[in-house]
Amino acid sequence: MPVLSLGGMRFQQSWTDLPAEAVEGDSQARLKATLEAARVAGLHHIETARHYGTSERQLGWLLPQLSDPRRVLQTKVPPAADPAFFEAELETSFERLGQGGTGGRVDLLAIHGLNTAELLQQTLRPDGCLEVARRWQEDGRIGHVGFSTHAPLPLILEAINSDRFDFINLHWYFIRQDNRPAIAAATAHDMGVFVISPTDKGGHLHTPSDRLRDLCSPLHPIVFNDLFCLSAPGIHTISVGAAGPQDLALHLEAVALLPRAEYLLPPILERLEAARREALGEAWLASWDRGLPAWQETPGGINLPVLLWLHNLLEAWDLEGYGRARYGLLGNGSHWFPGENADALDGSVSEPELLAVLGASPWAAAIPDLLRSLRQRLGGEAVKRLQVA
Repeated sequence: MPVLSLGGMRFQQSWTDLPAEAVEGDSQARLKATLEAARVAGLHHIETARHYGTSERQLGWLLPQLSDPRRVLQTKVPPAADPAFFEAELETSFERLGQGGTGGRVDLLAIHGLNTAELLQQTLRPDGCLEVARRWQEDGRIGHVGFSTHAPLPLILEAINSDRFDFINLHWYFIRQDNRPAIAAATAHDMGVFVISPTDKGGHLHTPSDRLRDLCSPLHPIVFNDLFCLSAPGIHTISVGAAGPQDLALHLEAVALLPRAEYLLPPILERLEAARREALGEAWLASWDRGLPAWQETPGGINLPVLLWLHNLLEAWDLEGYGRARYGLLGNGSHWFPGENADALDGSVSEPELLAVLGASPWAAAIPDLLRSLRQRLGGEAVKRLQVA
């Protein structure tokens, strides 16, 4: 595995799985240029998914034209209650990627989106989706089987500790480090650890705030975050979600700077932390998440831990574009981004109802006004998950 992977979520023409005749020549030409630039730069791992719209189809047409003996091809297929449906989806993925029929192979398959206990059970149960994948592996059609996840940490650890997977596609980057125990657990189970979407979900770093740019200087925030991830023990690969060949440059700069990471990172980390302390205060930072109920236990399903985390990102580093996208996903992201935003506060959810579940929080009195402020700044049009993921 190379340290950088070419992720397939931004280069496709559409999030809708369009018919072949609807794929445009300009889109294919841009993808071809991206694939060629990635190969030259050493990004030999290509990672996509069954439900990334036209991504698999477009790749399947181009891969035979662009020989790369070092290529590592990965796709992701979500589990299903009916393993036969999962297998049919697997067949579709292979056909789209040009790997159908005798000799077709995908080097890495991730069971996509093990975000809930039900989805994990559908995967691990006897005669479940993982057994289908292992059967394909025994037939030589799949190299290794892992999983991708947006799940809460306890469920991620449960999946890792099942000792039934070869690798994990995990969210972990500077602004979100709570999955660190999952990296340690995966390492203990001899699993590969591949960090997904460090640029987009790591803070919309392709369009960083002026404040974040200043704090990360002399590095671009993308370069800083890449160095932060690749310097962490246990992480061997991070994804580059490129819409075109021009999107590779900053990530390649980060790789070139890796030997100097131990000198470059500390002053930037110190400035970022100082800005966070100045904006939010030591007392808040030490206890803001203490006593918060889970979204399932909060009136209206309001996801307090995520909303207050967004408040922190907004106040500390002005991550407004990222915060607006994440706020809009709450209530529209299904199990990929569960719970609701704060729009229901003062409507279907009253302040007394909210306070009734905040008895264990030292910040109970302040939280309703924080949510109102966040709603005023970030509220607006709802967001569909696949448009921002």
